Amino acid sequence: MGGYLENFGVQDAKRERLRKRVAAGVLAVAVTGGLLWFLLRNYKEESRVKEFVAALERRDYKVAHALWGCTDATPCRDYGMTRFLEDWGEQAGPVQRGSVKSCEGGIIQTVTVKGKETLLYVDRETLLIGFSPWPVCTPRVKM
Repeated sequence: MGGYLENFGVQDAKRERLRKRVAAGVLAVAVTGGLLWFLLRNYKEESRVKEFVAALERRDYKVAHALWGCTDATPCRDYGMTRFLEDWGEQAGPVQRGSVKSCEGGIIQTVTVKGKETLLYVDRETLLIGFSPWPVCTPRVKM
């Protein structure tokens, strides 16, 4: 008679342990994925700014200017090479990267040039660099 109730509840306990393990695994994957997304969400854009600063340090101004979308094939009307060199040329000195603000369409990266902070904007779709029109991501315009 002892054999009849010997395995009573064993299957339920195994099923409960399996459910807990699956739930813990799903939670761990969700937390890890969320953390990785948070840490790497601006990776491409920040890498573009690093590439820009590295080109300036190498004094490869043509490549640095091309990261703004200004090439021989598509020249920039209002930000030609002469004006670019005034801002970023040898007299600019070292360029240091600072804080990053993540926006919906890109990032705003603070860089220090000539001891003065400059805000750069990197578009998420095109990865083109430009001056940030605002110091914040979503400016409120009062009317």
